[in-house]
Amino acid sequence: REAAIRTLGLRHFDVQMIGGMVLHQGRISEMKTGEGKTLVASLPLYLNALEGKGAHLVTVNDFLSKRDAVWNGPVYDILGLTVGSIHGQSAESGNFGNSYIYDPDYVAENPNGWHKLRPVTRQEAYACDITYGTNHEFGFDYLRDNMAFRKEELVQRELNYAIVDEVDSILVDEARTPLIISGPGNRSSDMYYKMDKVVRRLTKERDFTVDEKAKTAMLTEEGTHKVEEITGCGNLSDTENLETNQYVNAALKAHAVFKRDIDYVVKDGQVTIVDEFTGRLMFGRRWSDGLHQAVEAKEGCQVEEENQTLSTITYQNYFRLYKKLGGM
Repeated sequence: REAAIRTLGLRHFDVQMIGGMVLHQGRISEMKTGEGKTLVASLPLYLNALEGKGAHLVTVNDFLSKRDAVWNGPVYDILGLTVGSIHGQSAESGNFGNSYIYDPDYVAENPNGWHKLRPVTRQEAYACDITYGTNHEFGFDYLRDNMAFRKEELVQRELNYAIVDEVDSILVDEARTPLIISGPGNRSSDMYYKMDKVVRRLTKERDFTVDEKAKTAMLTEEGTHKVEEITGCGNLSDTENLETNQYVNAALKAHAVFKRDIDYVVKDGQVTIVDEFTGRLMFGRRWSDGLHQAVEAKEGCQVEEENQTLSTITYQNYFRLYKKLGGM
């Protein structure tokens, strides 16, 4: 409180002190707009950063992660702590995006830039006592670290303490939103067309069963034999037929479970998913595990190259990894 008075000319109100205590206990503090979340967060961030294991403030956008780091920077600086800020990637910034440290003596060359934010490596920004950044950036850095081959490539330290701003939005509304890093797959588009023709020759109930609720379809014993006969692949359960099995299952699901103009629409040769809750078209979103390609083959569209998931985590599971978590 004293440091805030000396640097910012602001004195934490008693209710703001209580808000800080609640966040320190790993609970959620609800504050209305204008009640000073930015100032409140400085209390538990400082206290938990004293362990030397790092404290993160998770904001909802890049602007806030810059603004809050600069705004609270003088408070932490006078108390002898370092402050980092991580931002989204840009074409010029290379693999790990823009990262900065609050430096009271630094003046940015770019007049539109953030004065006092000195560019550093991602590792340096995470090595600071306190680091500001978005949920998106923290999550993707975690995934990239999991894919690193050498220890020197890791950017994050252990996940010690975090305060999540707009916690209701991130941990309720977006809780199960997956963060996904994907790479090009190596499946053949021809196989999707071939399996589409095979599945068209199957009969419901006799060759396959459908569970509408679980949105799954399964071959019966008779259906399995029929597929083996048409494709000439031998035993469909053999390990060498694992990929063939995946093509068959995707084609079967595309035909038996997913319905045109209900689950998806076809326009200009493109298959677009329909959100089952809102009914809105989800442009740019694609089903995984070959399902989107199977639907494209079913509708006679161009089968687009498949991406395979290399690393994924939901926001909910990522934030569970922190030793202690508070929210505002």
